[in-house]
Amino acid sequence: MMIYTITLNPALDRTIWIDRIRDDVSNRIIDERRYAGGKSIDVSKVLKNFGVDNIALGFVGGFAGRELEGRLLNDGIQTDFVRVSGETRTNIIIHEKETGRQLAFNALGPEIRPSELMQLVEQIEGLPCPEVVTIGGSLPPGVSPEIYRKIITLVGRCRARVVLDVDGPGLLSGIKAHPNIIKPNIHELSELVGHELREMDEIFEAAREINQGGVEVVLVSMGAKGILLVAKGVEYVAIPPEVKVENTIGAGDSAVAGFVYGLVNGKDLRESLVFAAAAGTATTLRLGTALSQKEDFLNLVPQVQLNVLQGGA
Repeated sequence: MMIYTITLNPALDRTIWIDRIRDDVSNRIIDERRYAGGKSIDVSKVLKNFGVDNIALGFVGGFAGRELEGRLLNDGIQTDFVRVSGETRTNIIIHEKETGRQLAFNALGPEIRPSELMQLVEQIEGLPCPEVVTIGGSLPPGVSPEIYRKIITLVGRCRARVVLDVDGPGLLSGIKAHPNIIKPNIHELSELVGHELREMDEIFEAAREINQGGVEVVLVSMGAKGILLVAKGVEYVAIPPEVKVENTIGAGDSAVAGFVYGLVNGKDLRESLVFAAAAGTATTLRLGTALSQKEDFLNLVPQVQLNVLQGGA
């Protein structure tokens, strides 16, 4: 079974804990850690935590890129990145202990040269046929949103299941190639349909429209309210239990990993959706980036409430 994850703009997440941010004084760091990050990198990490081997693809460069590769290697994740002349970005995430606030500062990423972009395209063209490909995250400078459409078309020749988790112009471009699964949040879905979505029926209607337009499964993450799923003749909402949230970085990516974990283990859409809600919630229990652990995940699965709106009792 071949599973590939593609992250065009991976990052090192430099995570810092302080008591409280105060103006005009020296704010002392209590603790600091570094994690390999980026949407599909997070998917790779959680799948590996759940015992599913996969290979991470994308661009890396400079010392930060080497550190990111080394951290993934230590996590037991295979990589086959295209090396670029620029430096892999470093994001800053600050946890304020007194208030529980979490501040994220995401860098742009390195400029990707056209020759480096074509190296990735040629690599994807030559891949052995995978079962699942996940594509996620922001675009680095120098790369057009059209790349998502190109990648989906390339891997589609193998009838691979393609999961697209990007936003803005990238999502608009990518869905033209009909990925099997997309997972926007409410804000990203609103952007896609061109108007703000507030009520649950509005969200479902927007998801139905996209499903009818050729996307087989539409997942919409709604934070603590859960995840909804729309497919042909099927509509579900999975609501996770209330938990003490330590961190939200990578929760949506972990949900993608949970859904993929269900698919590769032969589960139907209902069970895969429950897995998605449990995996996303499991990550919120841990400090760090996308650290959903299998033990937490398995404990949460029976606590997820599944509401069936259409498609069986």
